[in-house]
Amino acid sequence: MRNYEKVCDSLRVSAAYVHIPFCRRRCYYCDFPVSVVGDKATQGTSSMIDQYVEVLCQEINITLPTTRSLDTVFFGGGTPSLLTVEQLAKILDTLDRRFGIAADAEISMEMDPGTFTKDQLRGYRDLGVNRVSLGVQAFQDKLLSNCGRTHDSKDIVTAIELIHQVEVPEFSLDLISGLPDQTLEQWQESLEITVKIAPTHISSYDLVLEPVTAFGRQYTSGTKPLPTDETTAVMYRLAQQVFTSVGYEHYEISNYALPGHQCRHNRVYWENRPYYGFGMGAASYTQGYRFTRPRTRREYYAWVEQLVQAGGVSDGSPTTSEDVLLETLMLGLRLAEGLSLSMLAERFGENILEQIWTALLQYYGCNWVEVVGDNGERVNLSDAQRLPVAGRLRLTDPDGFLFSNTILADLFDLLG
Repeated sequence: MRNYEKVCDSLRVSAAYVHIPFCRRRCYYCDFPVSVVGDKATQGTSSMIDQYVEVLCQEINITLPTTRSLDTVFFGGGTPSLLTVEQLAKILDTLDRRFGIAADAEISMEMDPGTFTKDQLRGYRDLGVNRVSLGVQAFQDKLLSNCGRTHDSKDIVTAIELIHQVEVPEFSLDLISGLPDQTLEQWQESLEITVKIAPTHISSYDLVLEPVTAFGRQYTSGTKPLPTDETTAVMYRLAQQVFTSVGYEHYEISNYALPGHQCRHNRVYWENRPYYGFGMGAASYTQGYRFTRPRTRREYYAWVEQLVQAGGVSDGSPTTSEDVLLETLMLGLRLAEGLSLSMLAERFGENILEQIWTALLQYYGCNWVEVVGDNGERVNLSDAQRLPVAGRLRLTDPDGFLFSNTILADLFDLLG
């Protein structure tokens, strides 16, 4: 695995993820590190949020900066829209003083319907938030209730109206397919409503049953009241057909964007570039090391205190060249453009192309994997022993995307 150290040294961190863990309640499918503050909680009213912001800013201040300013900042959660404008201002000011925030930075914020006002949203925008990711998930009240969401369809309408009134430049909308009791007709309705709303970006996820969640303990994938695996596959294909037919680019397995509106921050992850992570449960990838912070507030606060006492030194796991290869494949093949074969050969050696092809040949035969040249045309490789050192390797849309877990599992088995 050649040039690994050189590649790591040349990368500069220009993205930051900030975790805001507070939620009114925990959704039944959620396994993220969150702190529940109650259904009646309003923005920043709890002293625990003030305390969290203070500790979060301590972590930011003790983190060694790189020479580049931040090109993207992403506030995820949890429900970041439970922050007051003043609390958000404190965090952004701390980031700016420590690292610098570029004048044209993408600053994204996840929000839930029913958790913000027009004045609050305008305050966020005035601070630099220029991208809202709205957690709609579904437009049917029964499905929302089944998921444990705190909003209903009326809250969704109000939230979208506020986003348009305040003129937030970038608006992303989140949907989930494969929910309990969700029908194809309901999914079709959600897709059609989304198209009418016309957000600049859409994230469409299939429900994943995590063992520690309420859904994970209650349901088994593919059995009632969950849709069958065949139905969820139809839902995936239907979303791809509906969104691409009206001009959205299916640029990543679960993401669609109008031309020029892809999420810059998430591309940092998919391109396996380094990034800062701050806050409870957040993950970082800097200077060739990956580490994740504690998932509870008490443990996170103790971790930050130790970090301050140690002068910023933090534990972490160094990524090996094999790690980088697997991560590059896993993440890069999520993108519609796939991976540059010349980049793979240069970073990991030409012999790696033969190993990759051994794992993928069967999927090439069933049209789940393809290689395209610089002109975008498919390259015929049926008799090849290895991939060419030119062009791009990618999964097909929608079939390759739909079966990506199977394809990537075989790659990992062979190369891991």
